[in-house]
Amino acid sequence: MTELSKDAAPPGPASGSTPAQVKGRNGQLALLGGTLLVDNTEASLVSSLFPLIKQSLGVSLGALGILTAASKIVGVFAGPFWVWAAQRTSRKSVLVVATGLWGVWGLAAGFSQNFTQLLIFYTILAAGYAAGGPIITEVIGDLFGSSSRGRAVGIVYGTVSLVSAVIGPLKGQLAGVDEGWRWGLWGIGTFNVLLGLALLIWFRDPGRGAAEQQLADLDQATRDAHSKLTWDKAFSLLKIRSLMILIISRLLSGHLLVITFGVVFLVDVHGFSTQKAALVTLPFGVGYFLGTLLGGAASDWASRRSPRYGPVAVLQAAQFAFAVFAFFGTQFHYDSILVYGTFFALMGASQGINPSVNRPMVMAITPPELRAPAFALYVSIAEAIAWAGYSLGAGFLADAVGLGAVFLWVLVVLMVINGLFLSLLYRPYAADTVRVQRELDARRDTALTEPR
Repeated sequence: MTELSKDAAPPGPASGSTPAQVKGRNGQLALLGGTLLVDNTEASLVSSLFPLIKQSLGVSLGALGILTAASKIVGVFAGPFWVWAAQRTSRKSVLVVATGLWGVWGLAAGFSQNFTQLLIFYTILAAGYAAGGPIITEVIGDLFGSSSRGRAVGIVYGTVSLVSAVIGPLKGQLAGVDEGWRWGLWGIGTFNVLLGLALLIWFRDPGRGAAEQQLADLDQATRDAHSKLTWDKAFSLLKIRSLMILIISRLLSGHLLVITFGVVFLVDVHGFSTQKAALVTLPFGVGYFLGTLLGGAASDWASRRSPRYGPVAVLQAAQFAFAVFAFFGTQFHYDSILVYGTFFALMGASQGINPSVNRPMVMAITPPELRAPAFALYVSIAEAIAWAGYSLGAGFLADAVGLGAVFLWVLVVLMVINGLFLSLLYRPYAADTVRVQRELDARRDTALTEPR
């Protein structure tokens, strides 16, 4: 594999290529962001209102770990399946069904009469959400070129988090309604179905490779002919060193736990009411939103200043920052929820940097047809296993040693280890981005020289 000398920038697109500018991309981005928002809101509803579910169904804290773990484990199988289905049919049809109309299972979950029923319906619901991560992220890569992907990803994930943060305290107010968690599932499930219909009517798939400068001026049939996904190509993902390091790093991402157990932590460890504890979801979401914008801008700036080291350094710094904020925000007792809100905002900001940096990095080291499978590995499998493992382990460990100790080891110590581990990414990342650019250049040359 070719190595770059010093800090040289990867070679640019082929000479004579057309600047990539997908028509109507901002409108499509808004529609995809809305899909992620509804999916994210319904997926987080159970964790936010678990104290009510705990009381309503008579379960222990470990049940939250089981719910979260089951919803993530099913994604390990469902994510790759939806990617395969999108290759065989269309990305639009999969998004309409899996991330839209699938909301009927949320409605069913609201009618659960015991924990077993809730577990079954919630797990089926999560199987549909598993399509959103890899497919929507892949489409964003086809809507925006490499120079603007960081900002696009940051805007989507940031806006989703910000609106979710605003909705968070409102979800907490359902604690004052009899069986409020059921009404939450019914309401979000309904919106999910409506959004599926909106996707059916207004979503327009730009096609794979539409935003690549080397391929932008080629027709879709030509792009597809030279970028078909095969089993050999799919298995070649395992040979991309940068991707393997990013995947292992995702397995070490202990900060995922704060989303699942943050509210419960403040209730059980620091004695706040569910309604008051839920207030921290707002500053967390605002912080996450600002972090995604900061991460997108920092990633684009760092890539221009130092293609070899820039994005990796930003990603690494985000892990260390989270560990510091988590230490001071979870290992000390403060009487005011405002203090916790401040630290949750800082944790949200440092966590929000991640998707704006790591998603464009995955896009940079994979050709268009491999991005959905890559994100299936990275999000649907690696992130799901990590989230399931931490949530399941934390749920039972919390019953034994308390959430305070769990948060120390997972949110602080493990995140420091993760930051150190990312040092391994410096060498292979630049070489892998060069390889992709050369492959796209070769495809363009082949498409222009082959007889029609």
